[in-house]
Amino acid sequence: MLKKSVEDAINAQVNAELWSAYLYLSMSMNFAAQGRNGIANWFKVQFQEEQAHAEIFMNYLNSRGARVVLQPIDAVEIEWATPLDAFKATLAHEQKVTALINDIYALAESEKDYATREMLNWFISEQVEEEESAQELIDKFTLIGDNGMGIYMLDQELAARTYTAPSPLATAE
Repeated sequence: MLKKSVEDAINAQVNAELWSAYLYLSMSMNFAAQGRNGIANWFKVQFQEEQAHAEIFMNYLNSRGARVVLQPIDAVEIEWATPLDAFKATLAHEQKVTALINDIYALAESEKDYATREMLNWFISEQVEEEESAQELIDKFTLIGDNGMGIYMLDQELAARTYTAPSPLATAE
């Protein structure tokens, strides 16, 4: 059984993950409208990953006898002028998500909820990967600058990204 404070924090994180999914779907649609289908694909995969993260948290709440309480999702931005702008926004957002997960971890630690703390270890590792991926793309787009051929080639590279269900979902089914 989860303490109410931990249950509430995880429910808030479910909302944050779904908001993240909504943000990345918006980014995907923005770049699809610009004809940058590879970049749109990268963000669509990101959208799917964030939905999966929300599902992992919801599954965890259910497994601990807690109630999932879905809240409205706030509006997101709908336009980014350049891929570099979008990836800078992505990095800033992922850093915020990292802080949110760290806060839940600290709460679980203070509540002596070691099961929740253990579950969060996967998310902590995932956030390191998320921030690193965004930073790598910022570095690439910064290096490319306004070079049309470079942007085209990176767009083609990003088109190859595919969604893979995260391991916590593979074991939950």
